[in-house]
Amino acid sequence: MKYETKALIMFSGGQDSATCLAWALEKYDYIETVGFNYDQRHSVEMECRKTVLSKVRLNFPEWNKKLSYDHIIDLSSLGKISDTSLTRNMEITLNEEGLPSTFVPGRNLIFLNFSAAIAYRRGINILIGGMCESDFSGYPDCRKETLDAQMKAISLGLDKEFILETPLMYLSKSEAWKKAEKLGGKRLIDIIIEDSHSCYKGHRNKRYEWGYGCNSCPACDLRAKGWSSYTK
Repeated sequence: MKYETKALIMFSGGQDSATCLAWALEKYDYIETVGFNYDQRHSVEMECRKTVLSKVRLNFPEWNKKLSYDHIIDLSSLGKISDTSLTRNMEITLNEEGLPSTFVPGRNLIFLNFSAAIAYRRGINILIGGMCESDFSGYPDCRKETLDAQMKAISLGLDKEFILETPLMYLSKSEAWKKAEKLGGKRLIDIIIEDSHSCYKGHRNKRYEWGYGCNSCPACDLRAKGWSSYTK
């Protein structure tokens, strides 16, 4: 008897989570998605994630059969207590330690807790996230060491083993583009360019080769440099 494998992916609608979604749909039999609205400045991603999901369903019928519920969690209280460039209309800067002002303290840790609570109720023990150590902005909650510690606490606290999959953990942005192409070819690359959103400022009024954005924030800079390296 073949048992159905299930996973829940933290899906923001950005390049990384779109690539992780494709990876999950190739690996698992049943996928649910979850998005978090924390009053982020780039809240346009909440609409883009719907479009990406819709386009994936339309363009990949074999994946559509595996895609199930999409959960939306209201974490507006996180935005209210976070004085950052992702939750306030303020300039993106670096502090004395080199940490960008886009760092939302505890964000990934909170995301993991809420995701595990949903997964527990849904009979799922595998979580998937787009966290990355290789090409990130210095966020301490993207480090594998941090994530492993949090997952251990979650498993102990729920008295059930939970596993976090991070398929992009050690990939550069260029390698992430290559992984997307390998998983879904030009169809997936086109969806990422046209419909995903990563820009911290929420700009979608100008399209570049790599997609839409302000072309100046750290997220756009990483995405553009990754695209340039990928297309050389």
